[in-house]
Amino acid sequence: MADKKTVKVTLVRSPIGCKADHRATVLGLGLKKIRQTRELEDTPAVRGMINKVSYLVRAE
Repeated sequence: MADKKTVKVTLVRSPIGCKADHRATVLGLGLKKIRQTRELEDTPAVRGMINKVSYLVRAE
């Protein structure tokens, strides 16, 4: 299990003023504050969430 692929996601812009579902997606990724970073499992669902809010987050 230790060899699972991960992706680092960092919130770089505020979701204030964005669509409600985009704000919910950011929260779904576990990001609440700007410059907060989460390391998530690299799954198609997470990739889709990152793609949806790509203008708010940076993925590594």
